[in-house]
Amino acid sequence: MNQDSEVTVDYIDQIAVVRLNRPEHLNAWNNKISSGLDASLRQVSDNSNVRAVIITGNGRAFCAGADLSGGGDTFTSGRDRDQDDTSEARTPQFLPHQVTKPVIAAINGPAVGVGATYPLMCDIRIACESARIGFVFNRIGMLPELGSHSLLPRMVGFSNAAQLLMGGEIIDAQTALSMGLVSAVHPDDQLLDQAIELATQLCAAAPVSVAATKQLLWRGLSLSWEEMHRMETPVFDWVAQQPDSVEGVTAFLEKRPPNWAMDPSEDLPKELFD
Repeated sequence: MNQDSEVTVDYIDQIAVVRLNRPEHLNAWNNKISSGLDASLRQVSDNSNVRAVIITGNGRAFCAGADLSGGGDTFTSGRDRDQDDTSEARTPQFLPHQVTKPVIAAINGPAVGVGATYPLMCDIRIACESARIGFVFNRIGMLPELGSHSLLPRMVGFSNAAQLLMGGEIIDAQTALSMGLVSAVHPDDQLLDQAIELATQLCAAAPVSVAATKQLLWRGLSLSWEEMHRMETPVFDWVAQQPDSVEGVTAFLEKRPPNWAMDPSEDLPKELFD
């Protein structure tokens, strides 16, 4: 992908590194970042050579929130007409939780507004020591989006979520870690290397099993235990009959690395999760 575009993609072995690329504006969100993330995530989701995805920012910020250069009309311009606006109005149509591979948000600096809600859609979040995270919507008369009213309480508990969303407090990385908003904090200069190491570990697992587990985790947010158990059972039975299951057990017994052959974008039936 064009390295001058607002979103870039680089490949490191089986890992796709997706970067927000407006460093001179602290990666402030605009229409081009939104559409660029859409296109990039669809691309890596369908790429059989990719087994894990990292989303991070270029420069010293992850994302400083919406580009407010549109002034008071920032959140209304472009909603009712087709235009290349600078607002946050265009919600991405393909989100990290829809990618067939695990997605890691590597929060490399300030993550405010949509820069805080977008990582909630990722499977795993890690941050650098200098990261600052803030759901500041209420402080500018707006409302948190991307399902954050549902996701954030599940991650940090209702009381913490209420404090973060209603008060718009900006927290540091260690506070985010203690709340469970991120799973690890690393020195700034080690964040990407740690993200790659984590992604490499995820790449070692069976891609179809990982994709099925991801689907079940996200579906489970809206299901009871009984409903999830009913959904899991046929998925478990289907996975157990696949070539990668045979390969995984055989490789374990033979004490060798497995050779996975299946591709989740092609081989995992969507109807299993209906």
